[in-house]
Amino acid sequence: MILVSSCLAGLKVRYNSTHSLNNEIAKLVEENKAITICPELLGGFSTPREPAEIIGGNGEDVLDGKAKVIEKTGKDVTDFYIKGAYATLNKAKEINATVVVLKEYSPSCGSSMIYNGEFIGKKLEGMGVTSALLKRNGFKVISEEQFAGKFF
Repeated sequence: MILVSSCLAGLKVRYNSTHSLNNEIAKLVEENKAITICPELLGGFSTPREPAEIIGGNGEDVLDGKAKVIEKTGKDVTDFYIKGAYATLNKAKEINATVVVLKEYSPSCGSSMIYNGEFIGKKLEGMGVTSALLKRNGFKVISEEQFAGKFF
C-alpha cells in the first residue's frame, strides 16, 4: 500500500485551502491502491492556516531539537509538526506502506527540498519533519516529482 499526501490526491488541505492534484496519485487512491494523509491536519492544524517554514535547519534538526517550525507571523508551531509526523509514522506502520509520496517543499512533507525559513520563496536542500521521521524509521519517502508512475 502507498501512503500519499492528501493534497496530491486533490483534497483542499494545504495551508491556503488549495490542493496540488496529481492525476496519477488521485487514480491510485480511487483504485484503493493508496491512502491519503495530511500530517499537518493530524498535528492539530485546520485549513486554512498560516504558512510556516523551518527556521534554523531542516526536519532532521527539528526532530533533534535544533530547529523550529515557525509561522509567518512568528508563532512557534514545532510541536504541531512533530505530533503530525508521529501520527503519520503510526499510519505508515499500520498499513505497512511500501512507499510514501509526500508534497515537495512542505515543512512537513518535503522529501529533498524545503523553503529556507525566510518566507521569500527561496528553497534549499533538506527534508520536512514528517519525511525525516519516516526515513529514520526505514520508510521510502519520495516526492510527487520523483513518483511519476514508477510503482504501478
